Amino acid sequence: MIPKYFFFTKGVGKHKEQLQSFELALRDAGIQMCNLVSVSSIVPPGCEQVTREKGLKMVQPGEITFVVIARNATNEPHRLVASSIGVAIPSGKNQYGYLSEHHSFGQTDEAAGDYAEDLAATMLATTMGIQFDPETAWDERKKIFKTTGLIIKTANITQSAAGDKNGLWTTTVAAAVFVPPENGNK
Repeated sequence: MIPKYFFFTKGVGKHKEQLQSFELALRDAGIQMCNLVSVSSIVPPGCEQVTREKGLKMVQPGEITFVVIARNATNEPHRLVASSIGVAIPSGKNQYGYLSEHHSFGQTDEAAGDYAEDLAATMLATTMGIQFDPETAWDERKKIFKTTGLIIKTANITQSAAGDKNGLWTTTVAAAVFVPPENGNK
C-alpha cells in the first residue's frame, strides 16, 4: 500500500490524566477517530500534500491510519512543550521525500518548526549528495538546498503550548497523516 496523499494536522489537549490530554490533543487535530500507526519518515514518490480539511474528509472512523507523529506532554505549570513535523520534497517526480518529527521543551513554534524542517531537509540532502556544511545556520542551508534545484519544498507544522498553570497534563501533537490509496477519490 503506497499512499497517494498526505496532510498535516496539529492539536493541543489539557486534562488531569495524561492519556486523556493526549486524546484531547488528537481531537483538536481531528484524528481521534482513527487507529493511528506510527511509521518512519518517507514521503512516497508522487505523494501529494492536501489541505487538512480535504485530508480529514478522506479518512474514516476506525480506519488503520499511518502517521508520522510528534507528541510531547508536561504537567509542569508554564513549561513550554512543542511537537513538530518537518517535510522536504524533492524536485524529481520519481524520488521520495522525508518527514521528521521533533519534540522539545522550551522552544517556540518557530524554533521547533525550523529544527524539524532542517532535519527533514538534511536527511533528503544527504541522500541526494548535496554538499553543505552542517554547522551553517538553517536559513543559509535552506538557500543552498533550494538553489540546487533538487529540493523544491520544505515546510513544517508545529504545535506548542505552555503547561497548564494548575498542573493539568498538557499534550501537543503534530502529524503528517497518510491517506490510504482507496480513499483518495473522496
